[in-house]
Amino acid sequence: MTSASAATNGLPASAPPLAGRVALVTGAGSGIGRAAALAYAAKGAAVALVGRREALLLEVVAEIEAKGGSAAAFAADVADETAIRGLISDVVARFGRLDIAFNNAGTSSYGLIEQASSAEFDRVFATNVRGVWLLLREEIAAMRAAGRGGAIVNTSSIAATGGTAGLSIYAPSKAALDAMTRVLAIEIGRDGIRINNVSPGLTRTPMNDGLPDVMFEQVAAHSALGRIATPEEIADAAVWLSGDEARFVTGQDLLVDGGFNIAGWR
Repeated sequence: MTSASAATNGLPASAPPLAGRVALVTGAGSGIGRAAALAYAAKGAAVALVGRREALLLEVVAEIEAKGGSAAAFAADVADETAIRGLISDVVARFGRLDIAFNNAGTSSYGLIEQASSAEFDRVFATNVRGVWLLLREEIAAMRAAGRGGAIVNTSSIAATGGTAGLSIYAPSKAALDAMTRVLAIEIGRDGIRINNVSPGLTRTPMNDGLPDVMFEQVAAHSALGRIATPEEIADAAVWLSGDEARFVTGQDLLVDGGFNIAGWR
């Protein structure tokens, strides 16, 4: 991100690294999104929490405020174009600016292609590809209009570059997101806006609760670190990509998979 440090923003040098900035997090009611909202707030950012389940968002807002942070909930479905247009305007109206966007909301699909339906394909792509594209269009417009640069992080997946049976819908939806990120890095870089992806491996989140335990065991056994990620570990990577420490990083896909993709045969 090209925006100035805390000291040059008129804040004390001892201020938290994201003090004075506003971060938007989608899918913020649970899992990685919830962990990220808490992490952004801990770094000093005001946080706009976005999701379909307002009650969950309000719980996270209350947790942030109890720790002295600033947050607000915005109920919206990322696949709804009208809602997304209004969402970004509402966030800017509430907080006065938008500096960081973590486009984390997504949905999954698992099953062999013979059993899959075109309706399932459309459902996944509506959220994972079209929904992120809609968010990016509005976020970038807001950041460009403000002229202060910005940082955007999308949640992709190691499935985008790997091959796993049963992911003929989910994997290409994330591969599309990787391509989109590379293209937009070129489009918006001269405006001081960075965009990157964080790509988790299998993570213990509510979205993955239905997966069999043996899958977690097999992935952990094949990972260099020998375990499954927590939501907080993925969130920390997204926050790092959003901050000044990553100010010369854009158009990249950061694998946060405990070394699963490098493990090879063991």
